[in-house]
Amino acid sequence: MKTAIVIGAGMGGLATAIRLRHQGYQVKVLEANDYPGGKLTMTGDDLYRFDAGPSLFTMPEKVDELLNLGGHNPTTFSYERLDEVCRYYYEDGTMIHGYGDASRFAKEVEQKLGVNSKVVSKHLAKSEYIFNTTNHLFLEKSLHKVRSYLNWKTLVSFLKIPTLNIHRSMDSVNRSVLKHDKLVQLFNRYATYNGSSPYKAPGILNIIPHLEFGQGAYFPKGGMYQITQSLTAKAKDLGVQFYFGEQVTSVAVNNKVAESVTTQSGKTFEGDVVVSNMDVVPFYRKLMPNEKQPEKVIAQERSSSALIFYWGIRKAFDQLILHNILFSLDYKEEFRHIFEEYDIYEDPTVYINISSKHNTSDAPLGSENWFVMINVPSDQGQDWDELIAKARNHIISKISRMLDTDIESLIEYESILDPRLIEQKTSSYQGALYGTASNNTMAAFFRHPNFSREIDNLFFCGGSVHPGGGIPLALSSAKIVSELVP
Repeated sequence: MKTAIVIGAGMGGLATAIRLRHQGYQVKVLEANDYPGGKLTMTGDDLYRFDAGPSLFTMPEKVDELLNLGGHNPTTFSYERLDEVCRYYYEDGTMIHGYGDASRFAKEVEQKLGVNSKVVSKHLAKSEYIFNTTNHLFLEKSLHKVRSYLNWKTLVSFLKIPTLNIHRSMDSVNRSVLKHDKLVQLFNRYATYNGSSPYKAPGILNIIPHLEFGQGAYFPKGGMYQITQSLTAKAKDLGVQFYFGEQVTSVAVNNKVAESVTTQSGKTFEGDVVVSNMDVVPFYRKLMPNEKQPEKVIAQERSSSALIFYWGIRKAFDQLILHNILFSLDYKEEFRHIFEEYDIYEDPTVYINISSKHNTSDAPLGSENWFVMINVPSDQGQDWDELIAKARNHIISKISRMLDTDIESLIEYESILDPRLIEQKTSSYQGALYGTASNNTMAAFFRHPNFSREIDNLFFCGGSVHPGGGIPLALSSAKIVSELVP
């Protein structure tokens, strides 16, 4: 039986392990931490539980597909579709319900902003069109293999490229169609789903709204961490072997073939296939320093990172739901600070996720667990202690003002995750959440491929490689790898 070594137990690593084991490989997963999940873990104390990383769940069929491989699902993983995906707040008191139904959302926008519902519906229909045109290639196939392009669907997709807004920015497209500043800001926000700026990222990324308004957003019973637990249980049920606390320090290459890996404890694991779920930058720099480095990929602009405050709030807020956005007054200036100044704007857009709205055991009765996040630059050596202190004051001031409540006095639990800790815990270079940013027209094609062009039997999955970051794309990367391995 052939053996596959998977470096890292993030979403991509877990999914790859499941798929390769299902294909008949003996699979060994080596994880530096003493827990699986990568960014999708949990934190908290005896009173408050928080999903530590990704908080939005779309395309649940990708998880279901993995759990049902082989016809046996060892978990009770379940989820509910959200009637209202997100609630959007603006400084002037405007509040928009982000319903998970495109027609209902369009009517809400017409009522609140005076934008004709037909305009919104047409824009969302274009988002669906982009998704249907590009999904099978950009999300399901390797962009770096000739065979991916040798089919009728791909040819049709290429013929439609002029209609996909690939040469215009998201902001330019949204502004030309939607006109209204508040609505443009709402749709521009989707650039942050892969750590980019809507003023630089191509308009083809307007594919993303379709996932929420067309396909729907969901909440797993028990919280997002149930995804990690369910995939881990599935992998173990199939016979995948996990080695936690085993940090890989090198990959042995002989005659341009990856043959084994060595861990910090001195153990060597041999494999017919080696799959890295690490960020490609530390993988090459630390594990394969003597091999040819993909300098162009390494030099690419990093995606944004995140500053997260996990707050136990001693009060329940009926006006808030699972996902909430409190918008900045000057979105363009906020992104200029992130990607040009490598700084945090004084009026950041604030995201508040409250899983206790659905999973009541996540907080005491009458209280809530707030996951409060702002987009920040990757770690370029800034004075993060100073930046965090300033940002915390600005965030508390903004939330207190917009909710007309003194938030500071309600915080009874707090922990913080910043770009430095993200890199330390997940090996994400500079704490960038999505590897490289998509701030140019050809970003999708510039990502590192799911295989090595220089070394045989070496493959890559996870958020830093094709097709990108986020749960659905990380799971897609695993499927691509499973189709590439010999």
